[in-house]
Amino acid sequence: MKMDDDQSTEKASEPPSSINKSPTPMTNGNRPSGLWSRIRMLFSNGQDTSLRESLEDVIEQHGAENGDSGLKPEARSRMINLLEFEDLRVDDVMVPRADIIAVGEDVTIRKLLKIFIEANHSRIPAYRETLDDPIGMVHIKDLMRWLTTRGRSKSRKVPGKPSGTAAGAKSALEMVLSDKDLSFTIRRAGLIRDVLFVPPSMPAGDLLIKMQATRLHMAIVVDEYGGTDGLLTIEDLVEEIVGDIADEHDEADEDLVRPAEGGTYIADARAAIEDVEKLFKVDLLPDDMDEDADTLGGFIFFMLGRVPTRGELIKHDSGIEFEILGADPRRVKRLKIHARGKPSQAPRKRQSASVDV
Repeated sequence: MKMDDDQSTEKASEPPSSINKSPTPMTNGNRPSGLWSRIRMLFSNGQDTSLRESLEDVIEQHGAENGDSGLKPEARSRMINLLEFEDLRVDDVMVPRADIIAVGEDVTIRKLLKIFIEANHSRIPAYRETLDDPIGMVHIKDLMRWLTTRGRSKSRKVPGKPSGTAAGAKSALEMVLSDKDLSFTIRRAGLIRDVLFVPPSMPAGDLLIKMQATRLHMAIVVDEYGGTDGLLTIEDLVEEIVGDIADEHDEADEDLVRPAEGGTYIADARAAIEDVEKLFKVDLLPDDMDEDADTLGGFIFFMLGRVPTRGELIKHDSGIEFEILGADPRRVKRLKIHARGKPSQAPRKRQSASVDV
């Protein structure tokens, strides 16, 4: 059947995008009902509000309107974390200098094995004279490979047993490590790998991309004078998006603030000041000074302008008193909190990349 020329021309000129195009479902007036429909609207409205803030509002609004039928809480949390990740800097994520486990380049294999066991990490940074002169890191896989290769080169042969027999095969699998082998330094053994050196102000997203490109999964954060400020691994960055990642060897989380006798609480100085404020329902720092301290120990230092001594009692305007249980010349370690209220849930200890030796 021959199609009419006018009809043919009219159909040919019709935009392909309009064919079988279903309208966007609308509810509550003219608002699109689907989450992704709302997100698409953001890219076409040309609003002055930043795209990140708009996306956060859409996700939160969708969750409030749909409840259990909408996004799962875990998925919504990951989406919000991903959006907020773009605003993070390296110094927001890094493990601080005081919590770094590191080894000198002249540490022996014997001592390194012990440190790996106690630290429960797969990578440990290495330095020359002090931590302010970092040169790389040691990976547990490289250490195991070196021990295996070194031990097999000295495997005992079963006398009178050819290598093709079962006894000969067994001897080939045995390893012998002498005191001399375990006395090797990591520098002599060639176990030191490269790491990245980054400034505190570097965007966390840029560092994640750099780690993927270079295949170097540890970065040392250096200040303007070349000193070590902290470190972080690719796991620290990923955890900012998906939450804490615990493997089979990670210890169970500990309460950083736990109840004690007489209505007091024992606190680790590394507890986040924001968490402590929420737990005790107080505002320890004025809004314009929230950036001055991130941890409880930092807050105490900020209040006094110095590191307190053990046994010292510091009283806050809110009525809460902080008793110093443990401190050294550089930092506060443990405190006792005398508070009227009780925390509803103690903050959990985050698995960090390193702690001081």
